[in-house]
Amino acid sequence: QVQLVESGGGLVQAGGSLRLSCAASGRTFSSYAMGWFRQAPGKEREFVASIDWSGGSTYYADSVKGRFTISRDNAKNTVYLQMNSLKPEDTAVYYCAAGLHNTDWAHHYQYWGQGTQVTVSS
Repeated sequence: QVQLVESGGGLVQAGGSLRLSCAASGRTFSSYAMGWFRQAPGKEREFVASIDWSGGSTYYADSVKGRFTISRDNAKNTVYLQMNSLKPEDTAVYYCAAGLHNTDWAHHYQYWGQGTQVTVSS
């Protein structure tokens, strides 16, 4: 069992930056791939970024490539999402998730956090 708690969301102006954190409980964190997803009001949940257990392989949605960076610290049981050059269309609730495969398919992730709100003003 893995419990995930996101933090770091907030209100930021367009062009600004935020860093999201996702703290995981349990001693098996390093066994899991981690993903970030987001859901904007009235829209379906979408993939943002993912990272394998070692941190050596990452994937990004085209919409965030070059602006967002996913990383992890297995010693701290934490995964991060550094978000730069934020745009109003990045406004959403951001969720982290843990799964056995480094993938953009949400249904491959077994554990989910409660989410943190990111609002980007224009």
